[in-house]
Amino acid sequence: MASPAAAAAAAAAAGPGAALPPGAARRDFYWLRSFIAGGVAGCCAKTTTAPLDRVKILLQAHNHHYKHLGNKEATWDFRARASINGWIHGSHSAKSSQEKTGKGITAVICTYPLDMVRVRLAFQVKGEHKYMGIIHAFKMIYTKEGGFSGFYRGLMPTVVGMAPYAGFSFFTFGTLKSIGLAQAPNLLGRPSLDNPDVLVLKTHVNLLCGGIAGAIAQTISYPLDVTRRRMQLGAVLPDSEKCLTMVQTLKYVYQQHGIRRGLYRGLSLNYIRCIPSQAVAFTTYELMKQFLHLN
Repeated sequence: MASPAAAAAAAAAAGPGAALPPGAARRDFYWLRSFIAGGVAGCCAKTTTAPLDRVKILLQAHNHHYKHLGNKEATWDFRARASINGWIHGSHSAKSSQEKTGKGITAVICTYPLDMVRVRLAFQVKGEHKYMGIIHAFKMIYTKEGGFSGFYRGLMPTVVGMAPYAGFSFFTFGTLKSIGLAQAPNLLGRPSLDNPDVLVLKTHVNLLCGGIAGAIAQTISYPLDVTRRRMQLGAVLPDSEKCLTMVQTLKYVYQQHGIRRGLYRGLSLNYIRCIPSQAVAFTTYELMKQFLHLN
């Protein structure tokens, strides 16, 4: 049996890390690793669907070039008229939208000016550029639209819409994941890469569950998304004085365009956009959780 002195000497030689419990190292900086996982997932999802997101913005705000077109026609006509630089406008300042509601509101407030600039750039079409780039857009909004308050037009419908969107999105995904792993663990699940004792969904099942969760959440919160976009684009739209508040904008869109062509305009295209977006986001997040030992 080793003496206490020998045991102490062996522990000192092994270094400080050897005295830690096996799971202690994995708990270090858990919040930072969670932040990185969510950020990577959000960036991948936004980059994947940036072109479709831009077409959706053009439809939601009734851009006069596409006002007479449906979703399918707008997509193909947009492809013919837009330049490559136009396609990637809006992918530079994408915000992460997969945060849980409480922390998500803080994240939205901090990054909202970036989303405002992204929408202004995405709404431009070739030959009608009011903003020459991200920095120029920041300067123009600040000097001509009331300083910092100009960057927060449409914040209220964004915050109000986060609760139903995040709630239904995570609830649906969590429910589908729990049911799938409980009913068919061998068919739908596999051991986690970082913790074999934890069962996770296979990649293609993650994509499917994420897509369904995104479609349901988007359908419920879509009118608030339309309201937000019209308020963000207020200064560049001819009817900006009628879209100053959330309630005023909802009433105006409903009275002028109705439900299908107003509050839900671009929804079918949004399904094409949000299903791969949510699928990529949830799948990337699940993979990052394993890579960063978050399970």
